Amino acid sequence: MNQMRRGYQEREETMARPRGRILWHRYISESLTRGRWEQLPCRFPDLTHDPLLLRHIRWATERIHTDLIRVGRTDLVAASLAQLARRLLVILCGIAPARPRLPDLARWANAGLLNDVVRAGLEALAWVEEERGLGGGRELDGIAWSLSLSQLWEAYVEGVVRREAGLTGAEVRAARLGETTIPLAWSDPMHRSLGHLAPDIIVRRGRLVHIVDAKYKAHLAELDSVGWRRFAEETRSTHRADLHQVLAYASLYEAEEITATLVYPLQYETWVTLKKQQRDRATAELVHGGRRVVLELRGLPFGLRA
Repeated sequence: MNQMRRGYQEREETMARPRGRILWHRYISESLTRGRWEQLPCRFPDLTHDPLLLRHIRWATERIHTDLIRVGRTDLVAASLAQLARRLLVILCGIAPARPRLPDLARWANAGLLNDVVRAGLEALAWVEEERGLGGGRELDGIAWSLSLSQLWEAYVEGVVRREAGLTGAEVRAARLGETTIPLAWSDPMHRSLGHLAPDIIVRRGRLVHIVDAKYKAHLAELDSVGWRRFAEETRSTHRADLHQVLAYASLYEAEEITATLVYPLQYETWVTLKKQQRDRATAELVHGGRRVVLELRGLPFGLRA
């Protein structure tokens, strides 16, 4: 709201002194006939924000405030955001809410001369109108009020992988975007609920394929460097399911070399210690039928620095 450009808008208001053009037909029918000689209905240009856009902002803020109140009973962040939304509603108290229409939002977005803040605000209004996560119930995309740690971990790992892939020009595909889905054609329709496989991240560079599966294990984030080494030694027995899953993904791709990586969270201090010792990664090589697969266990820092 602070970054919105102001422009001249036509306003109509009943005033004690004339301003702009007096609406004589309204003066006769509304003021003169009621003996209110001093009340002059006027129409004049006023330098202000777009009133329709402000009405849309009011509607979206009310919607978001309602959803935040529902979540805020158990979430301190949501409660603080609800207080911010309440303060915005006080600022917008004199404005009637109106649900935005996507064509109007698109027209404003394409108007030009908009800064990044206003563009982000228009995008947020579209999210609320379409119920795409920000104040909506469907949460198809956009920003959700709550996010599980496993989802946050997967998104964090995807960011790391994309940054690393950008250094080599590799192509990255993510399950989050539906880019890694591999359908399964079951002969028995009873198994249709298990209709596809979807590796978290697939990285391609030439004939090389790198499969990355982010595994959030809450207890692993608490391990120290000794515990991490013990985890690496006990992988075969305690994390067999994760290994089988990522190796099943590896069997789906034809490439000269395939790397299948399981990524687990570590405390920052633990990761620094292991990184210095070059022990933040452990690899094993599988060769079968002339096909080479490198299995990798990797730890990444996840959490606040001390």
